[in-house]
Amino acid sequence: MTTKKNAITCESPFLSPINPPFSLPETPLQQTPPFSRNFLLRRRSSGVSGGDCGGEWAVQRTESVKIRNSSPSSVVVDRSPAADDRIVGERPANLIHSVESLPESPTVLLENDFQVLLVFVEWVTCDCDPSSSLHSCSPSVSNCATLTGASLPWRGRTSHPLDPLSATEIKVAVATVRAAGATPEERDSMRFIEVVLVEPEKLVIAMADAYFFPPFQPSLLPRVKGRPVIPSKLPPRQARLIVYNKKSNETSIWIVELLEIHATTRGGHHKGKVISSKVVPDVQPPMDAVEYAECEAVVKDYPPFREAMKKRGIDDMDLVMVDAWCVGYHSEADSPSRRLAKPLIFCRTESDCPMENGYARPVEGIHVLVDMQNMVLVEFEDKKFVPLPPADPLRNYTPGETRGGVDRSDVKPLHILQPEGPSFRVKGHFVEWQKVFYCLFKLLCSITLQVHWSFRVGFTPREGLVIHSVAYVDGSRGRRSVAQRLSFVEMVVPYGDPNEPHYRKNAFDAGEDGLGKNAHSLKKGCDCLGSIKYFDSHFTNFTGGVETIENCVCLHEEDRGILWKHQDWRTGLAEVRRSRRLTVSFICTVANYEYGFYWHFYQAIPSFDYLVNKNAAIIPQKWKCSYLALDGKIEAEVKLTGILSVGALLPGEVRKYGTTIAPGLYAPVHQHFFVARMDMAVDCKPGEALNQVVELNVKVQEPGKDNVHNNAFYAEEKLLRSELQAVRDCNPLTARHWIVRNTRTVNRTGQLTGYKLMPGSNCLPLAGPEAKFLRRAAFLKHNLWVTQYAPNEMFPGGEFPNQNPRAGEGLASWVKQNRSLEEADVVLWYVFGLTHIPRLEDWPVMPVEHLGFTLMPHGFFNCSPAVDVPPNTHESDMKETNVVGAKPIQNAMIAKL
Repeated sequence: MTTKKNAITCESPFLSPINPPFSLPETPLQQTPPFSRNFLLRRRSSGVSGGDCGGEWAVQRTESVKIRNSSPSSVVVDRSPAADDRIVGERPANLIHSVESLPESPTVLLENDFQVLLVFVEWVTCDCDPSSSLHSCSPSVSNCATLTGASLPWRGRTSHPLDPLSATEIKVAVATVRAAGATPEERDSMRFIEVVLVEPEKLVIAMADAYFFPPFQPSLLPRVKGRPVIPSKLPPRQARLIVYNKKSNETSIWIVELLEIHATTRGGHHKGKVISSKVVPDVQPPMDAVEYAECEAVVKDYPPFREAMKKRGIDDMDLVMVDAWCVGYHSEADSPSRRLAKPLIFCRTESDCPMENGYARPVEGIHVLVDMQNMVLVEFEDKKFVPLPPADPLRNYTPGETRGGVDRSDVKPLHILQPEGPSFRVKGHFVEWQKVFYCLFKLLCSITLQVHWSFRVGFTPREGLVIHSVAYVDGSRGRRSVAQRLSFVEMVVPYGDPNEPHYRKNAFDAGEDGLGKNAHSLKKGCDCLGSIKYFDSHFTNFTGGVETIENCVCLHEEDRGILWKHQDWRTGLAEVRRSRRLTVSFICTVANYEYGFYWHFYQAIPSFDYLVNKNAAIIPQKWKCSYLALDGKIEAEVKLTGILSVGALLPGEVRKYGTTIAPGLYAPVHQHFFVARMDMAVDCKPGEALNQVVELNVKVQEPGKDNVHNNAFYAEEKLLRSELQAVRDCNPLTARHWIVRNTRTVNRTGQLTGYKLMPGSNCLPLAGPEAKFLRRAAFLKHNLWVTQYAPNEMFPGGEFPNQNPRAGEGLASWVKQNRSLEEADVVLWYVFGLTHIPRLEDWPVMPVEHLGFTLMPHGFFNCSPAVDVPPNTHESDMKETNVVGAKPIQNAMIAKL
């Protein structure tokens, strides 16, 4: 086959399907002008409505070929002498073949049936102004499709549908709801618990990624019969507000459409529209920091409380700390008809320490119940006199003399340097990491393949960090989705002491307080090291103002130690490689404890083994593609630190439900549980529900003819067909784990591609089945739940766990629908926990405990990871090698060889 001089190839990463087909000219057209990266592809079909742009791509001729293998990533073709007069489908967006070099090459497009058409086209100049918003070839009239994402005339906004709400958007949402209040009294009594983005449907997200935001991935385009869906614009963003009416004690949910959000510096204006509002009966929303501060002031000003503190030797109320804890639900007295808190009382010791540890002196025996709606004490009783613990000389943790000690002087500086910068790229909230370009077949054709992780960073006041649209851009196979949404949606901390007040300590730190609202502003050099990208977060305060946490989310790379190593014992030669990972994290404080939440992404890079046939007319006849990933896994990690929640002891008293850590002071046993919600989409395109979950257990073969040596064992698979079947627990004795598989996509061995959930250390609640806190936390009874995706099923204990009287709300109720999981859009809910038996070494501040799990590729790639990683070339290592020299190993075995 010979190519024509006026044939042209678009190497843009943006390629749209073309429907209906072109009409073919009978004679070749004029010479093609120089290649432009801003152009439109005009369909020459009759009866198309809309304006005429005066320019178009014209098809010169086509040639039909067929794929020999069963995967569009394999491009071995058989030439067919037959010609075709139509375009048969869409080529994967980031792989467009050419025969020679630009501009003398054809464009190749693929269809699901793997029929290939080589399309020779030329450009006829377009008279339209591509920057005009009135472009006559707008997709709104469906008469053209855009080939490049360099300039999109109809893109009218800069916020991606998944970007967190900006400070301006929050202000507009709050102002819109407040203005909708019927009376001044109603407007004044509004308290704003939460303002979050209404995340759009998955197909809207796909269209945004395909046509409106880089890197422009049209392979995500939702496909329907006849023609693609190409929107002229995206729907307006919406905000969801939880509003507490302080006067009526009612909780309502509002949806506000953010119609026009413009920068005021450009003379713009802000406009919102209320879409819906409803009162949610019989609930209490999360508490707010403003309420906590008011509660502390009210308790300290209460005369009987002051008298009780005087009995314990405290006159200075500035030393007293009042931590308001939600009451939970233990009886009808805790019903949500009142907004209640039962504070815990502590007292600092007078000292010069700038961060005096007040948690080292708990005040026991005082019972306080506060009506948080009206900010009054409704119950108070000094039940039992327990002396304050003596001041512990080891109670403080600030540097050096400020804590009454001396810091060690033998710790040398450790610097993490990246002189060439990080390997990730960030545009807005979109992150790409390890973006590698492979140019193959340089002698015959120009093929550029991209391979990298990509995802979007989100943030909510309740969950904190959210990871959206996790995908691996996989060379010729294009964008391969792994998960739609990852986040930590709840955590529960139940205590194991049956005595007052500890039996009531079972905090739902996400649902009652909010992990995101309690996040820190991170410090470079301490919280994160290296070349760092920070993301700020915005949220509403109780009165509707906007607060910003700067440097709230940290993105950086970490060295992960040895990736792999092998030494040849015969020659003494060794190869070793180092691993790295991309980490996204935030840290929050809930009262006395700190929690760091981390998502780690590990590298994955493909390697191509191909054999070039010089006689091939279009592409090499043999092309083997294998994926040599550094790891390709995603690790979720929680780091626990902070200060123990302690209690006071009477002189000589010892409690078996905790550990004595100082005179008169003990730390009760307790557990920490976390729930990760993972909306999986392994190898799924938008609109596809093609995942299933399989459980693997290792079985020991029974003795007999198949196991004569009594050493045999094997992995047994079980498909979890429905939601009730998928309520599972960890079992380390059988190495139990779970695999999310795509039911239609296979790897080179014919096995279904998948990602497996590999548990880490875990536990179940150490409480009886009738424990009060399990009424609200029935989801803790099992380690794994799998549900069919439903947009309103977001939180395992329901949206309002605070004072929730409804037993088993949330996951335990949803799975009773027993929806099918055999081929579905599946959501994994993984519950993992830690049983904390306090040690003296946990005082006064606890060293970090690590907890988590891993999402690991299981047949997702085609072969073993990590062999293509280059050796470490650190300058100091090179100098040391030059001085000392590498000496081969000498031993008796090598001498014999």
